[in-house]
Amino acid sequence: MRLRASAVTAILRIPLSTTRDAMAPLSPEQLTRELELTIRQLRAATARISELESQLAQETAYRHNLIRAEADLRQLTGESTAMKAVRHAIQQVAKTDRTVLIFGETGTGKELVARAVHQLSRRRERLLVKVNGAALTPSLMTSELFGHEKGAFTGAAKRRVGRFEMAHGGTLFLDEVGELPPETQVLLLRVLQERIVERVGGNEPVPVDVRLIAATHRDLQAAVATGRFRADLYYRLHVFPICLPPLRDRREDLPSLIRHFITHYNRHLGKQVTDVAPTTLELLRRYDWPGNIRELENVIERAMIITQGERLEIDPSWLIPPSLPPLLMTTSHSLAETEKQAIRDALRQSRGKIYGSQGAAAKLGLKPTTLYGKMRKWKIDKDGEPLSDRAK
Repeated sequence: MRLRASAVTAILRIPLSTTRDAMAPLSPEQLTRELELTIRQLRAATARISELESQLAQETAYRHNLIRAEADLRQLTGESTAMKAVRHAIQQVAKTDRTVLIFGETGTGKELVARAVHQLSRRRERLLVKVNGAALTPSLMTSELFGHEKGAFTGAAKRRVGRFEMAHGGTLFLDEVGELPPETQVLLLRVLQERIVERVGGNEPVPVDVRLIAATHRDLQAAVATGRFRADLYYRLHVFPICLPPLRDRREDLPSLIRHFITHYNRHLGKQVTDVAPTTLELLRRYDWPGNIRELENVIERAMIITQGERLEIDPSWLIPPSLPPLLMTTSHSLAETEKQAIRDALRQSRGKIYGSQGAAAKLGLKPTTLYGKMRKWKIDKDGEPLSDRAK
């Protein structure tokens, strides 16, 4: 904390005029004034101590979260070219204080990268504070980031320190930055430019020394083009981009990731799994993993819970894409019809867009090239309609 114990001691040093001349007699009026002054100072000191205790409790909670998360850095394992590039980028930027922008689909490990950058930086002894840009309403998000003064709005019973102040000297991880509302984008830009924050309802700027790491699964350039994201903020954030590959593009890392999760859940579940059934390993290799590493971990955890022996096996039905309801997959005919309908629906919802986070391929959990192949197979155009006889 920036306020040391000496600061608290200073708060309690309440000067009394009686100490200047302890032997001088006081009139009843003087004594009353002195007592009133002492009471006001004690109340102010009590309020300040309460504020410091609240801030300390918040920081302690974040420190506990940080300690629990350090072991998870091992999940950045993998010898694929893409993961080697990610680790190299982390090592390059960690020693600086530059802003980092992490791109990647949901479940690829963006928070793990942020933690790795923080742990390798000179700020590792201070807090890594996380904020999710999609978790709160615009008004609450502003208060969460920058804090508020007592009485700033209904329910603001006391002053609250924001996440930027809490991260002073450390790192702020702003996840889902692409979801921030326009008004918060303006305030964030000011912090990056001037290194100061103003609490909601306050008028005194508070200097902050914070390293910012932002992350998003969205195409921010497209958001800038449509006016949903400020161009000046984008360029402030886009100092050192790190792009995390989806798991389907680094299948060679699956064995090491599977071993990592087996070791983890052996320890936590008291299991002794040492092997993976060949059919299971092949099944995991062929699956496209729309939920990426997070989905892989969930599948391994589920299998570890029900496994009784030393060999891990997975039920193939667990890997059915959400777009293909299992109850409808009773025959090859119903499977074909279900798949065709799912593709038509996704193309219509995406208005013919194949690529990108809002494209039909992402909605179906498929590679764009795979989706094009299925569209040709089922003779469906990009609008989800049957191809004309001429197009066929």
